[in-house]
Amino acid sequence: MRAPMASLYVNAPVMVTRRQLLSHMALVPFAPRLLHALGQSAPGADERADLVIIGGGLGGCAAALSACAHGLRVIMTEETDWIGGQLTAQGVPPDENRWIETIGGTASYRGLRSAVRDQYRRDPALLERARTNARLNPGNGWVSRLCAEPRAWLTALEAQLAPYIASGALRVLSHTRAAAVDVTGDRIRAVRVQDASGRTTVLHAPYFADATELGDLLPLSNAEHVLGAESQAMTGEPHAAGEYQPDNQQSFTMVFAMEHMAGEQHVIDRPAEYARWRAQTVSVDGTPWPILGFDEPANKRIGFDPVARTGYWSYRRIIDRTLFTAGKYASDITLVNWWQNDYSFGPLAGVSATEAAQHVRSAKALSLCLLYWLQTEAPRPDGGAGWPGLRLRTDVLGTADGLAMAPYIRESRRVRARTTVREQDVLRDLNPSGAQTTAFADSVGIGHYAMDLHRTTRGDTGGYGDTLPFQIPLGALIPVRLRNLLPACKNIGVTHLTNGCYRLHPIEWNIGEAVGHLVAQSLATRVPPVGIHEQRARTEDLQRTLTAAGVPLAWPTPLPAG
Repeated sequence: MRAPMASLYVNAPVMVTRRQLLSHMALVPFAPRLLHALGQSAPGADERADLVIIGGGLGGCAAALSACAHGLRVIMTEETDWIGGQLTAQGVPPDENRWIETIGGTASYRGLRSAVRDQYRRDPALLERARTNARLNPGNGWVSRLCAEPRAWLTALEAQLAPYIASGALRVLSHTRAAAVDVTGDRIRAVRVQDASGRTTVLHAPYFADATELGDLLPLSNAEHVLGAESQAMTGEPHAAGEYQPDNQQSFTMVFAMEHMAGEQHVIDRPAEYARWRAQTVSVDGTPWPILGFDEPANKRIGFDPVARTGYWSYRRIIDRTLFTAGKYASDITLVNWWQNDYSFGPLAGVSATEAAQHVRSAKALSLCLLYWLQTEAPRPDGGAGWPGLRLRTDVLGTADGLAMAPYIRESRRVRARTTVREQDVLRDLNPSGAQTTAFADSVGIGHYAMDLHRTTRGDTGGYGDTLPFQIPLGALIPVRLRNLLPACKNIGVTHLTNGCYRLHPIEWNIGEAVGHLVAQSLATRVPPVGIHEQRARTEDLQRTLTAAGVPLAWPTPLPAG
């Protein structure tokens, strides 16, 4: 594939109008860095805004959009080259609820999904039967109703941010992370950030949002927070651990993209760590299974066949070549985020930067070993071994090694909040009233997903039952002490267990969107978020704002068919 046109603009002087900018984006699909270039200038000693958002994932982007819609000035940082977090830099198609096409998310999130579909509909190679499908799924992956290329999600996100970047309301600082936080009493005064070159900038604002994937601002600001698995004594949850286990965190994954070129040879060099991972087993219900394999019963039922285009091949497939005219794509393209490359052999939070970096390197090695095993040893239906035509697509995820820019992180540090959502609040089996949805009077959004925990660093596995369609309580966004810090990602007031159902794409977006509206109300009324939460009338004012913006606060009853 040709290099993205956006790369031509990264260091060029910015002298375009908003109309020119949007026109350019309409003509150049999948232009991943243009808006970063337009929204970023060289860091200075100090920068000021109404809201500083640390982290440019889905929650960060949604917070920026809703805050800017209220006329606020926003600075958002992002550690990688791509905003969008799970959908882009981490390479994960959206995990969503079955009502997402109509009532299962915010209007702006559904607008993002529509924009992605529209990009594909503008492609002349898309077949008419696909173009006219109101629920077009470009990859026909079965993990999601909308599996698409990370660059498509990126382009749609950047188009949403474009007007605010063009007007100067929003600045995006890429390759930038938080280095230190200046706290006085119960308020953050400033956050010092550092870019890839080592230059530092001090960001000042009345409000700060932590939209990082691991809740990085929480320890830097000494905010009360929880890491890992709580004990039953801490939460009263029936499935909680007997003791507090801060090192017990969900696995993360280094995603990669591949295609299958039948009759061709694309076997990578044997990875240096292949013998180690080939011998590695993981325990499921007390039985050890090879991590590189499909022997474990659930995995065996799914299977893998790139020729028949079944099993894991179609699971997270982002391009189904049969939806396009012959020759547009030589193969399907699929993303590999499977049981086999879930890395559960060490955490990323609560350890030194050196140890975390080592775990990331090992997770990358595991993913490449999985690819090599698929190419050389994986059992085929015809009795042979390996598919040498599997080719690593280094272009799909925007990296030289073909692996995602960032780890797919399932579990973050979590703020100690005024409300902590426990499994008693969401598990259907623990709900004696027979209610069909949860009930939080201070709701700022909705979501639904199973309480799904992937293999953890202590070897825990499994789901814990069906959940009720649930709400996002405002109290889960309000720290117990700090008055101007707001969680805007997976770091809200949930537990190790309920993080398993609150960590998904549309919910993270809803959380961030609510944070942007909350900050706008706090600035307009000069009442901090905790004051809004403490006063029912002010909470209701916020809820009216959210409803007007297309954020549903409760599930309808009875629930419609999905």
